[in-house]
Amino acid sequence: MEKINIGVQGFTMPMPQTILGCKHEGRNNFMALAWTSRVNYNPALIMISVGKKHFSNVAIKETGEFSVNIPSVDMVEVTDFVGLVSGRKLDKSNLFEVNKGELENAPIISSCPVGMECKVYDTVELPNDTLFIGEVVATWCREDVLTDDVPDIKKVNPFTLTMPDNRYWAVGECVGRAWHDGKKLK
Repeated sequence: MEKINIGVQGFTMPMPQTILGCKHEGRNNFMALAWTSRVNYNPALIMISVGKKHFSNVAIKETGEFSVNIPSVDMVEVTDFVGLVSGRKLDKSNLFEVNKGELENAPIISSCPVGMECKVYDTVELPNDTLFIGEVVATWCREDVLTDDVPDIKKVNPFTLTMPDNRYWAVGECVGRAWHDGKKLK
């Protein structure tokens, strides 16, 4: 099948939809965040990209800490909401019940099945965004989403964001096993 050049479109892959947690001047703040990825195994590092104009960007730069919370599909509406309204204009601290973990400025959302507390390991300034590379200090999981002490994706029930169509998608069925199914081609 012939391919068509659709231009400089870097947003063609589904992204995990998360909720960024941070604190600014002692107040919890939350932001919808899909620009995130694991970037190193040991130490465990994840990368998030936050617009320089965002309230959360300022908060992370001031405290050096943040959380990445994985909401389930029943949280689509509130997840979208925290991405629509700036923490500069609305105090979002009471939207979620939070748990305090190891870090002072990385609020873990109780209703999210999984939450990771991160300390800033490094930053990269880009033209519009700051890449924060965070070292995962602790990962908190609700017991009801674990199978054999590991997060079970069916129980976590996360969702993704696709762009440029700007839609949320539930995660589907398992289609294979990583580092296993390709062995027969060796």
